Amino acid sequence: MSHRSRQLRVSSLARVEGEGALRVVVEGDRVERAELNIYEPPRFFEAFLRGRGYTEPPDITARICGICPVAYQTSACNALEQLCGIELDAPLADLRRLLYCGEWISSHALHIHLLHIPDFLGYPDAITLAADHRELVEHGLALKKAGNSLLELIGGRPIHPINVRVGGFYSVPTRAQLHTVAEQLRRAEEYAIETAHFVAGFDFPDLEFENELLAATTPGCYAIENGTIRTSGGLSFPASDFGAHVVEEQVPYSTALHAQLDGKRYLTGPLARYSLNYQQLSPLAREVAAAVGLGAECRNPFRSIVVRAIEVVYAIDEALRLIDAYTPPERAAVPNAAHAGVGHGVSEAPRGLLYHRYEADDSGTIRAATIIPPTSQNQSAIEDDLRRVVGGNLELDDAALTRLCEQTIRNHDPCISCSAHFLELDMVRR
Repeated sequence: MSHRSRQLRVSSLARVEGEGALRVVVEGDRVERAELNIYEPPRFFEAFLRGRGYTEPPDITARICGICPVAYQTSACNALEQLCGIELDAPLADLRRLLYCGEWISSHALHIHLLHIPDFLGYPDAITLAADHRELVEHGLALKKAGNSLLELIGGRPIHPINVRVGGFYSVPTRAQLHTVAEQLRRAEEYAIETAHFVAGFDFPDLEFENELLAATTPGCYAIENGTIRTSGGLSFPASDFGAHVVEEQVPYSTALHAQLDGKRYLTGPLARYSLNYQQLSPLAREVAAAVGLGAECRNPFRSIVVRAIEVVYAIDEALRLIDAYTPPERAAVPNAAHAGVGHGVSEAPRGLLYHRYEADDSGTIRAATIIPPTSQNQSAIEDDLRRVVGGNLELDDAALTRLCEQTIRNHDPCISCSAHFLELDMVRR
């Protein structure tokens, strides 16, 4: 087809979180640029954390995201506990990891079944999908409900949990309460394994990215709630050195910052975690990964749905392990007091590494805060995917190419502002 000058617009894309636009410029047979334009107003969380007490950020930052509030609470707690010199009791650390497993299960199930599967099966939304594949959607909802049960029991409620605090929790569950949830998780594990096999059978475009990968790592287990930062290029550094390697910059077409790793584009999230930590998966998760055709590394963003499915299997398996070994902690939280200093914390949100930095004075008042979410880090990689996908599919008509662009963005499950919708693809061909 001729590359005449034209524009493509998507008035509303409801299967990612947030509002933005995409502009693609094609010169002849070359994609000159692809810009992911995030135009939501800044939310100023870092600014209004200043002047707050050091115990407040876990509750405040949880409101940044209704899909991954535990990630914000955990990264905040990690940073503030480092600042205060707090080391969690082992049972409290396990309980925090168990809470985070609930978030992974819930968030991944939502993305896989309600946001991403419709792309591969040719449906505009999960409602339409359910008309023909009711059981598939019901299994996704059951998985999400199982994750929510953990969030509600340990966190106090499934959205914006209120039981997390610096040093631990306000209250802890009993063994009997957790074992009730375990029964639900065992049923959900069957659905998770079925889902991994199902999504592995999709027709995936052939696209391998070369961006550097970045994820947390923890000896002896798959990193979730904490860890040392590692890259595919061989770097390894603590959270306190994050700012020495990752630098954000403003681009003229977006209200969201872009991040670079030592001056290079990079990717965080499920593909990075899986590729850097494959050996730390549980035997069951590795067995399912092998059965569905995944090796020890995955660099095809379209296959991210399979990797997320494996992470759901792992999160359920890990949750059951933690529940089986659970003994209620002797205390719900480690006592703590205000300290002056700087603290850094990371955790692995479902979409990737989430970094927090806090600076406090002698009274424990926050004087500076920095929060770098996964989507900010991944924007450049998403744009690179779009350039390559569009460049390899210029023969498609406008409607087909637009759908492919939307799917390319959804591969990364971007949380643009943790709200509701993505808007407006503007493509100019010359």
